[in-house]
Amino acid sequence: MENSKDEYLPREIKLLVIHCSATRCNVPFSVEQLRECHLQRGFKDIGYHFYITRDGEVHQCRPVLEPGAHVRGFNRHSIGICYEGGLDKEGHPADTRTQAQRFALIDLLTILKHQYQEAQVLGHYQLSANIHKACPCFDARNEYSQI
Repeated sequence: MENSKDEYLPREIKLLVIHCSATRCNVPFSVEQLRECHLQRGFKDIGYHFYITRDGEVHQCRPVLEPGAHVRGFNRHSIGICYEGGLDKEGHPADTRTQAQRFALIDLLTILKHQYQEAQVLGHYQLSANIHKACPCFDARNEYSQI
């Protein structure tokens, strides 16, 4: 469930957190499916601010001014970006980003870093030693350190 007690506080964006949907690269996972998944988990809508589908389309899911529901303990000061995929055809964690997703993510991060210059780009698993996930299945910190 989402925590709304801090919604009235202004958001200072310190992190741009990259996620994967943890879905197989050969099985489509639409924005509508993502929404249904998050609603079933008790969220009021999609927990990410942006979702990048395999075709490279960037879908804005939550307003950036609203805290997300994508990484417990860090939502108030972060923007959540998720790409469709993250599992290979057998269901193992893998960087399954298409070329279109890679370009879309670079474009989106460039815009967000211009708006939030002090924000650090991290992958979900890079936020805490207590997060035992492969998400987003690549080293976001190093890959996007120059943006």
